[in-house]
Amino acid sequence: MRINIYYGGRGLIEDPTLYVISKLTEVFEELRVKVTRYNLYEEKNTIAMLPKTLKEADGIILATTVEWMGIGGYMQQFLDACWLYADKERLEKLYMMPVVTASTYGEREAMLTLIQAWEMLGGIPYNGLSAYVEDHVEFETSTEYSKCIEKKAESYYRVINKRIKMLPASNMVLRQNLLKSHTIVLTPQESEQLSMYVSDDSYVRKQKEDIEELTQLYKEMLDGGENDITGEFIRNLKENFHPIEDFSATYSIELSDINKTLIVEINDSHLRCYYGEKPDADVIAKTTRAVMNKLVLGRITFQGAFMSGELTAKGNFKTLRTFDQVFQFNIL
Repeated sequence: MRINIYYGGRGLIEDPTLYVISKLTEVFEELRVKVTRYNLYEEKNTIAMLPKTLKEADGIILATTVEWMGIGGYMQQFLDACWLYADKERLEKLYMMPVVTASTYGEREAMLTLIQAWEMLGGIPYNGLSAYVEDHVEFETSTEYSKCIEKKAESYYRVINKRIKMLPASNMVLRQNLLKSHTIVLTPQESEQLSMYVSDDSYVRKQKEDIEELTQLYKEMLDGGENDITGEFIRNLKENFHPIEDFSATYSIELSDINKTLIVEINDSHLRCYYGEKPDADVIAKTTRAVMNKLVLGRITFQGAFMSGELTAKGNFKTLRTFDQVFQFNIL
């Protein structure tokens, strides 16, 4: 048998929830149950991937601490991830026991929240432990409280071991008839893969950048007219890009007569061009659409436009001169 414990507190030494799950673990291990604990505050960047660990368990414990109100953010994130990415067929066979302690009001409400959430997910909830703890030392040294926790652990073990059936709850009917998701139906494997992508910050950031670039591109295509020309600027820059090793820079080129700013971001061999704002660019230039058109047609250089006064600029002037090396336009 295997039981997973998901702890949603902050890991403070005086947190009585830690004492409770420690006592539960002792009893389970004496009964030869393999116990794995996941501290959500340590897994906060990969919470979206934790639902896949449910597949390994016969039962789980959701343990949290009420510090001022409710079950806490980490536990809520974990339950959200279960709703989005967990294998729902596996959840239907999975027992859950809640453990909640509080130094303020609300421990029973928090326990009820966990039970209701698990029922909505389709799992099997078991009445757990909740306690108001005013003095954590007194609580942890009480033999009577210790026996209560041990008996609850033994009872939960028997429930899982014998697969005792629980009485039906109205939440299950509500879930089946009313909470019909309008999202795309995914297989368990697809859900698990999606959770991995969601937890990968670099992947999410790249997707946002791509969406932003596509949005700008389609906007320019729809606008038509003068934006056809400004769209040409981006295409010409990309077609005549000659990357320099270990060179990274950002250019902000304001086209004053059409009230648009062209942003050119260079990172080694990667080029990104779009219209927007970049106040911290390495070079901030200002010119007109006509001058920019001559530049991309190869009739004038970036430095030449600056020297003649057709283009004004401020920032790193070495980076300004490098523009003509990175972009080598063919004369048309």
